[in-house]
Amino acid sequence: MTRFVRWTALAAAAALLVGGCSGGSSDDGKGDGETGAASPSSSSSGTAAAAPLPSSLTSQKLDWKGCEGTSDSPAPSSEWRCATLRVPLDWAKPEGKTIGLALIRAKARGDDRIGSLLFNFGGPGGSGVSMMPLYGATVSALRERYDLVSWDPRGVGGSEGVRCRSDKDIESAESIDATPDTAAEEAAYFQDATAFGKGCQRTAGELMAHVSTTDTARDMDLMRQVLGDRKMHYFGISYGTELGGVYAHLFPKNVGRLILDAVVDPSADTVGHAENQTRGFQRALDDYLKSTGQDPKQGTQKIAALLKDLDANPLPTGTSRKLTQTLAVTGIVLPLYSKASWPTLTSALEAAEDGDGSELLTLADGYNERDASGHYGTTTHSQRVISCLDDKQRPTAAETKKLLPSFEKLSPVFGAFLGWDTAGWCHDWPVAGQWDTPEVSAPGAAPVLVVGNTGDPATPYEGARKMADELGKDVGVVLTWKGEGHGAYGSGSDCVDSTVNAYLLKGTVPKDGKVCS
Repeated sequence: MTRFVRWTALAAAAALLVGGCSGGSSDDGKGDGETGAASPSSSSSGTAAAAPLPSSLTSQKLDWKGCEGTSDSPAPSSEWRCATLRVPLDWAKPEGKTIGLALIRAKARGDDRIGSLLFNFGGPGGSGVSMMPLYGATVSALRERYDLVSWDPRGVGGSEGVRCRSDKDIESAESIDATPDTAAEEAAYFQDATAFGKGCQRTAGELMAHVSTTDTARDMDLMRQVLGDRKMHYFGISYGTELGGVYAHLFPKNVGRLILDAVVDPSADTVGHAENQTRGFQRALDDYLKSTGQDPKQGTQKIAALLKDLDANPLPTGTSRKLTQTLAVTGIVLPLYSKASWPTLTSALEAAEDGDGSELLTLADGYNERDASGHYGTTTHSQRVISCLDDKQRPTAAETKKLLPSFEKLSPVFGAFLGWDTAGWCHDWPVAGQWDTPEVSAPGAAPVLVVGNTGDPATPYEGARKMADELGKDVGVVLTWKGEGHGAYGSGSDCVDSTVNAYLLKGTVPKDGKVCS
């Protein structure tokens, strides 16, 4: 059981590749040679500021070293360096226990350096340390004036990453029906959700209550100070847009040049996000079907019929594993993140219609970070721990059942899956959620460029305008791309890329409402 990760198209296309690096840090010194002095951490937005930070945190010197590889992923090239930043476990007690955050950086090439440009690629739960080198070529123009920096947020990867269950237990859970049709299936679905939460609690311990988006936004401002930057320059993608909005709300005076691409709707609660994704993935499926010459309604009905049959009769795959309905939905989702992957979806669906589930299973395994040896990654573990700490809303089974008809009307393919997810994702969760919706208003902040893609499946286009409106007048500036896939920058639009580059490199703010076709 997993909700669809709010993650970049590049990561989806790369099957959420996992890598890593590590380094050390020391608490003496004042930085690593960056130009410009850091301004104090502050919040002038009405949200209570964290307690003043000790100099042991604000004056720590990052010890940048070569990045270490793993058995699954080689170390990136020597231009990438890694370090560890110490941050408070509990931001209400900054003098107390600290945890380490894994950082990665490639220094600016040019002489006219602006500062650091921080990247968050989404999730929540995605590793910036493994993703940043993969994304480096896409943003190479930005490296002329910025150090490219990313990190594993708290609870992710090399930053106290959370694993909630073993590979064996994850594979066993594949038999759980994520759209239960009987009382027995429903009981198994919720029992599995309870077991998952308890597994997270066993491994995460006290960290489980300190991995919220707000915690990470405060980590970012300490990162800004330690990196030596007066302003926060930031590129957030997918869930990273929500994180960027929360940062802008907490620290509006520290906002420099912020890009929010593939925008999460900040006005949507748990059910609202599920409805948005149901619409978004169905819209992307319709566009895919049109591209293959099919009528979207008829094509959707055909896929829905396949899924219904799989519910009772999983398909063989050439291995001991079978393609279940849930795995098939996951396999369909992955190639919808990028138009370039649509031919892969065609092949997989045709094979499934012919009785072979192997191609859809391979796609589902890519999404679930399962390698050939049966080892699973932990992106969805971290995602769940973070999002269930953020989200206060906990729909019951009865409430969800009332919603299912409307979800299924939105999409016969994705509706039931995402509808049930609203009840199962944080069911019986050990830690209470913190908000119904995130606060992103940022009065007085510098202009924030909000980029929306009309064909985005995971973070539908409508969220861009809502984010801009909530950031506030003269802050949120919307750039629209009439394209396909999850995310706009680096996806083939010279108009989008040149507009974003001009904003980040020259400070040129486009007219609100600019459209790239």
